[in-house]
Parts: sequence; structure tokens; C-alpha cells
Amino acid sequence: MSEPAVTISDPTAPPEVDPPIAAPAKSFLSHAKLIGGLTFVSRIVGMAREIVAGHFLGTGIVASAFTVAFTIPNLFRKLLGEGALSAAFIPLYAQAEKRGTTADGETARDFAAASVNLLTLILLAITLIGEAIIAAFILTASGDRPDRVLMLKFAAIMLPYVTFVCGGAFLSAILQVHKRFGPPAFAPILLNVCHIAVVIGGAWFLGLHGRDAQTPRVVALQTTLAMWLAAAVLVAGALQVAILLPALRQIGFRFRPSVRIWSPSVKKMLVMSIPVAIGAGVLQLSVLLDKGISYGLMEGETLTGQRITHFTFAGEQVRYPMELGATRRLEIAQLLYQFPLGVFAIALATAIFPSLSADALDADRDGFKRVLRQGIEATMWEGLPASIGLILVAEPATRLLFQHGQITAHDASLIARSTMVYAGAIWAFSLLQIINRAYYAVHDTMTPLVMSIVNIVLNLAVEIPLLWWMGEAAMAVGTLVSFAIQAVVMLWMLDRRIGGLGLTSLLKPTVKMLTAAGVMGVALWMIKMSPLYPRGESRFVWSAQLALMLGVGGGIYLAASHMMGLETFRQLLPKRRTAG
Repeated sequence: MSEPAVTISDPTAPPEVDPPIAAPAKSFLSHAKLIGGLTFVSRIVGMAREIVAGHFLGTGIVASAFTVAFTIPNLFRKLLGEGALSAAFIPLYAQAEKRGTTADGETARDFAAASVNLLTLILLAITLIGEAIIAAFILTASGDRPDRVLMLKFAAIMLPYVTFVCGGAFLSAILQVHKRFGPPAFAPILLNVCHIAVVIGGAWFLGLHGRDAQTPRVVALQTTLAMWLAAAVLVAGALQVAILLPALRQIGFRFRPSVRIWSPSVKKMLVMSIPVAIGAGVLQLSVLLDKGISYGLMEGETLTGQRITHFTFAGEQVRYPMELGATRRLEIAQLLYQFPLGVFAIALATAIFPSLSADALDADRDGFKRVLRQGIEATMWEGLPASIGLILVAEPATRLLFQHGQITAHDASLIARSTMVYAGAIWAFSLLQIINRAYYAVHDTMTPLVMSIVNIVLNLAVEIPLLWWMGEAAMAVGTLVSFAIQAVVMLWMLDRRIGGLGLTSLLKPTVKMLTAAGVMGVALWMIKMSPLYPRGESRFVWSAQLALMLGVGGGIYLAASHMMGLETFRQLLPKRRTAG
């Protein structure tokens, strides 16, 4: 946070002494703790956003339509803002900062300004073309499924958010290279706060209550509220960009529309970003397909409340395999498993990427390998207990947070079931955050592309046959299997690609982590089976269950980590101040 922006080292200064091996880990772990702390606040506020939205909108046709529509700008955020261009930009920009100029002699500031200008033009073109496509779909849409027309209307309102969210993510990448992680991590909080304010204020103004029956009048009021919410998304997007501007000025970045866009460095970034874009596009296509499958194969409902349970295929009536609201319930389940993922794993990967990119310049890459091993160890230290813990607390957590208002006990049960399956893959999601950035740091963009294609094929091959047996939980099973396999295979391939990462040194700490997580899991399971575990169906009981499991589980895992001398645990502890 306190490092100056765009600086070039003094050639007359004495050479720096090589830091101890643990120093790089402490550096990026300290940044990860800052990002993780702010992300934790963001996730808490985001959880409150979903709780409030669930209370007033539930999982019905309006909530499901809004969920799918909001996926579209988020898809482009992942693809452009945090995906292809950022993944190609950060290594080039970090190396330009380290050298003083790009490999083509362009200053780092010119390269950053040209990249932002190019992204702005791309985003404006996407918005205009997207609005035209959505309008065409609305005009030609069938009246048999009014919920899908409603989804398109929400998408038309929120599509300009693409420019704000992608632009903000790319500007955040510039700040991250300069070790300014605070503003980018704080920006998402604004969206969640706006969301909460609009839902609560709008529900009060419209006279909506959580216990209202789903009559045509209530559905109409929920539609109005969701329209307001879609408009508020645009306001929040503008605020997310605005909060980054002071930090950008401090590092010396300026928006310069006159700078030459088609520079050699920008061309190189685009060439590097093509396979990343395809890979990210494949991955986001997987996300969109999951949303589309859950939305297209769930039961429907007309605006008058008539349930649609079958569809016609090859002249036969086929039952929809998922109940009404599956899209929204899966969204909530994903939010629950992404909570620990975002607090630590993504924060760690964000903090480590600039270091990996800079160290990848070295011929022997010893620093790169060392930082990568430490990153893998740190992310597995969090991912393994998070997977086991969330499986065991999914039921009370879901019921406490979401079983109220428009979300019924049956909804909560289905959400908890999917959450348990998603939770089993938290360690794999966490590991992939580090591994993908390692590939990008060494300019290997083809391997993530190929593995993304394998992921989507495997995901669909697993989940589709299970849908008519398991319902919406099958979507989580496909995700679990595909990402677990991808994480293991990509790590093995990276070891061969780099020429030996020294993964054998991670074997001992990994065994310790598995032991600690296993002890925690067995203890929590025994508590659930014991007479001491609170029983009943009330908010007080669910609160007691969750508090007991989190307190005991966290205490056991931290104690076991301390007793086994895990280095990651020691580095996360506050530093002791010595006298004098």
C-alpha cells in the first residue's frame, strides 16, 4: 500500500542483499492478508445482499430471471476485466516496471494508458452489439415463457455495467502491480451496499413483505423491485471505478485518450491474450452453460402462477429434471462455497501474481519456483479444512442465513445439499487460482486453454446424465469432479513444464495439513452425533449449531497446525515486536 508508483531503481545504489527464503512468502502473504481482510468484509456484505434479496424475491421466476441476466456482465468481467487482457497485461506491465520500459522500448505508463484505451473501445462495442442482440431476442421471443422475456429485459438494463466492471477490473490490475491492493479489494463492497439499500428501500416503498404469497400482484411488485435493482447495478459500477481513481493518480497513472493505442507492446498483449481469451471464454461458457441448463431444464411458471412441469422433445412429453427456482438456489450454494475461496485463496493468488510475473524473468527461475511452492502450501492450508468444514456446517449455515421470507425449508434443504457437493472442491478451486497464474506468468497460455476445454467437456459429461436422478445437485457433482481432476493434472503438467518445481518438498506439509483437517473433521462429526449437539428447528438452534461447529473446528485445526509446526500458520500470525 505504501510503495511509490512508477519508480526506477537508482543504479548508484549499493546492491541489495538477497533476502532469506521466507521473505517472498511473507511479502505476498502480508498483501494476501490485506486483500483477504477486505474481501472478507465484501463477502460478509455480499452474503447480507443475498440474504436480503432472498427474503423479498425468493427463488421464483423474478429472482431466477435476474440471476441469469446478471451472469452476462459478470461473464465479460471474468473474460476481459479479470481474464484474458489482465492475465496478459500483468506479466508484461510488471516486467516493464522492473526494467523501466517494455521490451519494445515503450514506457510502462504509455503501455498502461494505451491498454486502457483499447479496452474501453472493446467494451463500448460489446455493449452496443449486445443491446442490439438482446432487443432482437425480445422482439422474437415466444409468449409461452414470460419469465425468459423478463430475463432479457433485465439483461438489457444491466449490459452497460460491462464497461464499468471490466474497466474497473483492468484498472485494478494496474494497481496490483504497484502493490496497491486495498482499493481494488474494497470496490466490490460498493455494489453490495447499493444492492442492499435498493432492495430494502424498494421493498418498503412498494409494500413488499417476505411472507407474501406468490400472487400475480406480488410477482408484479417483485418485477418492479428487480428493475430498480438492475438500474442500481449501473450506479454501483460507476462508483466502483471512481473509488480507484485516487490510488491511480498516486501511482502516476493518467487517462490519456491521445496516446497511440496500436503500439508493439499492446500488439504483444493481444497476441498473448488470444489463447487466454479462448480459455477464459471456454471456462465462462461452462458457467453460462450451467446457468443455461439449470434455467432451461427447471420447471417454469406463468405470471398467473400456473406451473410448467414438462416440455416436448421428439414428440414426447419429458419431465423437467429440476424444480422451479433451481437457478437461484444453485447461485446461493455457489455463494456459500465461494465465501472461503474469496477470503483467502483468490486474495493469495491476486497478491502472488505480480511476484510470479517478475520472477519469471530470471533464467533459473529459482525465485519463481520458491514463491509458487509457498503459494501452493498456503492455499492448501486454507482449502483442505474449508472443504471439510463447509460440508459439515452447510445445513445449519444455509437454514440460518436463508430460510426465511420467500425461501422455504424445502429451498434451504436443496441449497444445503448442493453446497455440500460444491464444498468438496474448495481445495481444487483454491489450487487452480495459483496454478493458472503461474502458467500466465511464464507466458504459457495454451495449457490453461486446453485444460479449460477438457474441464467443460468433463463437467457436462458428468452432470447431464445425473440430472434426472439427483436434480440440481448434479450440477455441483459435475463441477466437483471436473475441477478436482483439472487441478491435479495441471499441477503435474506445470512441474514438467518448468523442469522441476520441487513438489516433493510439499509432501510433508501436505500430509500434516491432511492430518489436521482429518482430525478436525472427525471431531466435528462426533459432535454432530453426540447428545451435546443442539437439536431442533429454530434460528436459535441453527445459530448454536453453527457457532459450536465453527468454534470447535477452527480451534482444533489451528491447534493442530501449531503443534505440527506448519510454516504457513506461523507466517499468518502477527509479528512480535521486539524491545529497543
